[in-house]
Amino acid sequence: MASTVDEAAAPAGRAARRRDRRKVEMIAAALQILSSSGYQGMRFEDVAERTDIAKATLYHYFPSKDALVSAALEKLTTDVMTRLGEALDAAADRSATDQLRTLVTEQLHVLTVLYPEVGKLFSFPAPWPDEHSEAIKTMRRRHDQIFRDVIDRGITAREFDCPDPSVALHCLHGILNHASIWLRPDADPDNRTRDAVVDAALRLFLRA
Repeated sequence: MASTVDEAAAPAGRAARRRDRRKVEMIAAALQILSSSGYQGMRFEDVAERTDIAKATLYHYFPSKDALVSAALEKLTTDVMTRLGEALDAAADRSATDQLRTLVTEQLHVLTVLYPEVGKLFSFPAPWPDEHSEAIKTMRRRHDQIFRDVIDRGITAREFDCPDPSVALHCLHGILNHASIWLRPDADPDNRTRDAVVDAALRLFLRA
């Protein structure tokens, strides 16, 4: 009896993995289209074509465009926050300067390797429906708080000389988002340009 159950479970497990992979492909395509065309320019037809599936199949996974956009933003938020949190945990016993360098480096990795389309998406934001604009605001607040906690720690420890942390944080994100548009990892194999961007970003906070 156990063998029969195992045999039945194996195809079901493979089918579930296929569904998960297909959803990941759809979400990745949605993020790419959102970055290039904005919310208004994103169409189900474009996502279906880019993932090489029928539009009807796309509706089977996501009943509406907004459901797909919500899933894309949720995955993006989860992935980015998880990576930044893990990077910060690995540097927990180091100085605030080292922690900020770690966060900035990981953020550049996210923007240039994992999600190269996100820099455009958030550097040049287009109008969003209320349900998504609130989700994006929440994402930004959570994201900024990780950086702000380290910056505040550095100011308290007198590692950072930052009269207006909020302005400096906005400038930091401006540097990172725009760097992600022109910084190509394949043209920077030894990470020299990436490291130069990180050094420039940290100068917003370091004491002279």
